[in-house]
Amino acid sequence: MPNARADPRSSDPKRKAPSLAATEQSPAAPITHWSTRRLARRVGVSHSTVMRVWHKAGLQPHRLQRYMASPDPDFEAKAKAILGLYLNPPENAVVVCVDEKTAIQALDRTQPGLPMRAGQPERQTVEYVRHGTVSLLAALEVQTGKVQGRCVARHTSEEFVRFLDQAVVGRRREKVQVILDNLSAHQTATVKDWLAKHPNVQLHFTPTYSSWLNQVEIWLGLITRDCIRRGVLKSTPDLTNKIMAYIRLYNRHAQPFQWTYRNPRKRVRVSPISVTRH
Repeated sequence: MPNARADPRSSDPKRKAPSLAATEQSPAAPITHWSTRRLARRVGVSHSTVMRVWHKAGLQPHRLQRYMASPDPDFEAKAKAILGLYLNPPENAVVVCVDEKTAIQALDRTQPGLPMRAGQPERQTVEYVRHGTVSLLAALEVQTGKVQGRCVARHTSEEFVRFLDQAVVGRRREKVQVILDNLSAHQTATVKDWLAKHPNVQLHFTPTYSSWLNQVEIWLGLITRDCIRRGVLKSTPDLTNKIMAYIRLYNRHAQPFQWTYRNPRKRVRVSPISVTRH
């Protein structure tokens, strides 16, 4: 029995327009987004027609991306200063990106893992045992790509200044430009007292909700992927040892990041002295 619906391959733009128009409108509550079959029933075509229309128009209603726009009124000035440090650092200066990965869990598995086989990925049991947490303080030297790290039980301003001591040791003849976020532990009286004793160190805070401007965030993503997420960790000392071993291994072949700033909604051109939108 012939199909009463039109062949999607022979449908003209006018027949596809209702599918496109309906896709741009949200379905009735409580449904949050369209499926091909749901929209097909709505506009009276086959679900394969909807699929082809969506594919050609680049529409993917099943996907969702989240974002956070910075409300910082000084976003442009702060971003410009940080980008300038990346692209044209001051003479006789070292640029260091600092951040922390807090409450990293030492997770042990209750059963042995199963190795990867042809057609089957490596498998881990979903059951685990918690053995406590540590926080990782990390400092990335932008010019070389090398990383310093320190694992602590809790991230406090006292631990932060101890880590700054580690990050700037031997650099009293250089200007040290430190890029970091607006965490309260970075702006306490303890930190201000430390800065008064280290006049060669200057802190540059990323704009609110814009820690992605900090290059060390890239490295924290690497250690999470390579070492932490799939690790079988018997204790917090075991976790600490593996983190520090990863840092030593990484530094053997460390290179500067080829970092690019791009506004997702507008094209952006970045020069050493300006950020120009057009």
